[in-house]
Amino acid sequence: MPVAAAAPLISSVQKLVLYETRARYFLVGSNPAETKYRVLKIDRTEPKDLVIIDDKHVYTQQEVRELLGRLDLGNRTKMGQKGSSGLSRAVSAFGIVGFVRFLEGYYIVLITKRRKMADIGGHAIYKIEDTNMIYIPNDSVRVSHPDEARYLRMFQNVDLSSNFYFSYSYDLSHSLQYNLTVLRMPLETLKTETTQTRQESFDIFEDEGLSTQGGSGVFGICSKPYKKYVWNAKLLEAVRTAVHRDWLLYIIHGFCGQSKLLIYGRPIYVTLIARRSSKFAGTRFLKRGANCEGDVANEVETEQILYDASVMSFSAGSYSSYVQVRGSVPLYWSQDISTMMPKPPITLDQADPYAHVAALHFDQMLQRFGSPIIILNLVKEREKRKHERILSEELVAAVTYLNQFLPPEHAIIYIPWDMAKYTKSKLCNVLDRLNVIAESVVKKTGFFVNRPDSYCSILRPDEKWNELGGCVVSTGRLQTGVLRTNCVDCLDRTNTAQFMVGKCALAYQLYSLGLIDKPNLQFDTDAVRLFEELYEDHGDTLSLQYGGSQLVHRVKTYRKIAPWTQHSKDIMQTLSRYYSNAFSDADRQDSINLFLGVFKPAEGKPHLWELPTDFYLHHKNTFGLSQTRQSYTYWWTTGVLKHLPLPFDEVTCAENRRKLTVKKFHKYEEEIDIHNEFFRPYELSSFDETFCLAMTNSTRDFMPKNVGIDPSPFTVRKPDETGKSVLGNKNNREETVLQRKTAASAPPPPSEEAVSSSSEDDSGTDKEDEGAVSQRSTPVKVTDSGDNTKITENVVQSTKDVYGVNLSDIPSEDDLAIYARFVQLGQSQHKQDKGSQQFCSKHPLDKVINLIPISSFSQDNIYEVQPPRADRKSIEIFHAHIQAGRGNMQPLGKDDFLMYREYIRNRYM
Repeated sequence: MPVAAAAPLISSVQKLVLYETRARYFLVGSNPAETKYRVLKIDRTEPKDLVIIDDKHVYTQQEVRELLGRLDLGNRTKMGQKGSSGLSRAVSAFGIVGFVRFLEGYYIVLITKRRKMADIGGHAIYKIEDTNMIYIPNDSVRVSHPDEARYLRMFQNVDLSSNFYFSYSYDLSHSLQYNLTVLRMPLETLKTETTQTRQESFDIFEDEGLSTQGGSGVFGICSKPYKKYVWNAKLLEAVRTAVHRDWLLYIIHGFCGQSKLLIYGRPIYVTLIARRSSKFAGTRFLKRGANCEGDVANEVETEQILYDASVMSFSAGSYSSYVQVRGSVPLYWSQDISTMMPKPPITLDQADPYAHVAALHFDQMLQRFGSPIIILNLVKEREKRKHERILSEELVAAVTYLNQFLPPEHAIIYIPWDMAKYTKSKLCNVLDRLNVIAESVVKKTGFFVNRPDSYCSILRPDEKWNELGGCVVSTGRLQTGVLRTNCVDCLDRTNTAQFMVGKCALAYQLYSLGLIDKPNLQFDTDAVRLFEELYEDHGDTLSLQYGGSQLVHRVKTYRKIAPWTQHSKDIMQTLSRYYSNAFSDADRQDSINLFLGVFKPAEGKPHLWELPTDFYLHHKNTFGLSQTRQSYTYWWTTGVLKHLPLPFDEVTCAENRRKLTVKKFHKYEEEIDIHNEFFRPYELSSFDETFCLAMTNSTRDFMPKNVGIDPSPFTVRKPDETGKSVLGNKNNREETVLQRKTAASAPPPPSEEAVSSSSEDDSGTDKEDEGAVSQRSTPVKVTDSGDNTKITENVVQSTKDVYGVNLSDIPSEDDLAIYARFVQLGQSQHKQDKGSQQFCSKHPLDKVINLIPISSFSQDNIYEVQPPRADRKSIEIFHAHIQAGRGNMQPLGKDDFLMYREYIRNRYM
């Protein structure tokens, strides 16, 4: 079945300007090129209702100027403002977060500042830096309420400039596997066309502008967002059906980080995206377990994306991803914080003998991820006083009950492992055990890659690669199933376990793209250090959002190589977490409930701060019994089991087709041309915008700065070789400082007492170390206390330090003979006839030799360049290369087979 030429739809509303009159707001949105405009008209005369008019018309720049001119002139005439403008510019923005109302009129929330955080195939991901909240009704119709200001402060307590992300062209609520699977849907599913289209052309930059047989159209596809991970769904609810889809900008909350892994100059982007669930969201002790709909607390979907940045295309490029999930134990349980204990007792709130809430939760996972669902439970198994073990016993009972009705090949896999017990043991290495678990998990679920297995992996197969699970299709591999990791808080232990699983999956991803020869990665390599730093930032961010502090235990802690100063920091983080949980989490929970629309203020109802608990807001079954009851045995959604192990959400069916918006465009339309969207050829480029994405670089930040070191990011480094290690001894301290002064990109060394580790310390340690280095960055004279003689520091470095080798004083006779022969050959090559040297200078050497530049360019200087002419054979080779990129391979001749056989014989036999 042919696959349509498809591309993600790019929103044509990326620049907004809000114009104001006394009666209306006019919101003018345009694309980046400012060639297409849309206009929203918002009524300001309604005190409590939201009246928005979208004419759905696309304006040109000239038409918008004429429209604004007429509005300006008309309002001046009506209001009698002949001397001043009737239409004033209020604010510029980059998108609409939504509309919200408390007890008075509506507010509009606009994104006024953004920052690019990542790039996936040319599709930019932005972080919200600042927002502006504007009251819509004018002062003449405003009806004041005494509690409005308190609700406003509570709403703004959710800091939108802290870890909220959006994209104009990439659906952040879905995984990369889903987004690329949608683009590869069969043609008949997208459009009923008489002529079948297939991809015929290849563009090294992007495939979204390709010409196709049977017409030059390209299908633009926009998928319906997954509401579970959208945080402004309630804010856009009032206008979703009234305005064009380009006005709707969906934001996610969590983490987004990107680093560049340079493999001998080849840029590989490693991206980590964490999507926090907006269902049953809240703070640490106030949101535990699950609600009646199967949504669990602290649920975060983490996706690691790996792709070759040298080819910016979803079809021609190489992309890979792996998804895993963390979340609270799916039971009815809670902890009472009124006792003011560091670890409040765990209580089971409701009896659930038929695992109703767990069934709803795992049904959601089967729909989104397929099978198998693997549970890695890290809570304590052996305790003097029964505490965490309560959750393990109930979870085992729930999983055992649910597995009775599932087919054995799709059963939920339960892996209990007491991580705390193994950490205390001196005989066991925690990370080694986690690595074994990670290998088994990745082999069961597989991972996503959008290209078939490379020929080198077929020629030299790896044992581990042949045992890999997942689903193998003609276009690559699909991840089927997911790992669900949990401890009690799903913070410290969970983050370390997820890092080890991600590290194992990263090795398979690199192997699938042909970047390493074995699917193995070792600690203390530049690649793992970079990935570990990314995961620690990810863990710190998620821990701050849910627990109120950064991670207490890190990967270095479980490797038992953390410096002794880390223990004091762990104590401070524990105290910070306790303070946040005891004193500020209640206000944060109220703000989240208000922002997500869980609580809607209304006249005659109790205020949010008057409620004794928010239990009834998150458990809808407390307001009334549901008319439809879920089966105790067939607990999954109809149709899910039929498509396993594939996830139901990615199956081509009529139900999933209704979630897509499909529109056919010309191949050069801006709505599907990601090349123009990324490179912006119509704009004057500036360094601030071009280099705004300052990502971590493996070569600059992790590779040793000494010449002669293997530049491969997969080479194991010694503690004194890495750019982020500590200084080994005191004698070469000043020399190392001098080297760091010349290498501007090298980060500062930590303090003298620190112990070397495989990754950088957290931000607090870095700040202290920067201060310590700044005080001794200037080379000084060292005084020996023994003889009180001053030794001047030797600034001149030896050839061993600079070049990595020692140069002897006198070359050997053989080396001199080789050099003399080399000089003689050079002189003979450039020697010219005596007749042609009559016009040369009278210098004696000019009569012997005349060196001329050797270049294929006849003219090559700062003023002009004339490229060489390519011969016919070279042109044929180039055209054959282009055709091979398009998929049109030329038949191999006899000479080609002979050459290949000779290569194999010499290389492997």
